[in-house]
Amino acid sequence: MEPILSVEDLSVRISGLHILQGVSFTVAPTGVTVLLGRNGVGKTTTLRAIVGLTPPAGEVRGTIRMGAQSLLARPTHRLVRGGLGYVPEDRCVFAGLTVAENLRLAERRGATPAYDKVFALFPELDRRGRQRAGSLSGGQQQMLAIGRVLLNDNRLLLVDEPTKGLAPKVVTEVAEVLERVAESVPVLLVEQNLAVVRRLARDAVVLAAGKVAWTGDAHELLLETALTKSLLGVGSAEVKH
Repeated sequence: MEPILSVEDLSVRISGLHILQGVSFTVAPTGVTVLLGRNGVGKTTTLRAIVGLTPPAGEVRGTIRMGAQSLLARPTHRLVRGGLGYVPEDRCVFAGLTVAENLRLAERRGATPAYDKVFALFPELDRRGRQRAGSLSGGQQQMLAIGRVLLNDNRLLLVDEPTKGLAPKVVTEVAEVLERVAESVPVLLVEQNLAVVRRLARDAVVLAAGKVAWTGDAHELLLETALTKSLLGVGSAEVKH
């Protein structure tokens, strides 16, 4: 099967720092591909480059394609309309707006928003429609951030650290939703919780010092204690089964 996303020789410089240095990988058209690495190696920078959110002063070179379509130099709103969904790190909800208003802003012109699907996955959002997003818990804000993207049809989802800072119970809930979502749309996931990675990911790409250090089967990676220790700083014994 042809990949849904192809990244070739991607280089990103921001404020004089060469953050990504010739990164190349593909994302399968089904399931979850996880992007791993220690803090500061360029995982979020990679997602932001794909969705066109590198800072204006930054320099991006290389090739990024979703199917046959080139993504580089296209404005973010056009990429989103073309089916590229993005859930950023730290949620980025509009704190002063209600839950319902946050969702309404995510509706795409000319498309029917899938509120039934979103509320089936996150019934809490339906119940808290009139509540300001800034007063939600961290877990509820993450549900809102994911729900906004799922209102629309997507060809690919980019999801950046969705379980970061969440309580264990909420981590499980978010993982369950992403597992269900990945049955119908491919996901490129940045995630530090290796128990979540074990549950969700089929393929893995590991970054180190701005370069691809390893690609392959995610489960095989997590079984290799020495490899996970050297690449991620943890051993497979620390991954909950």
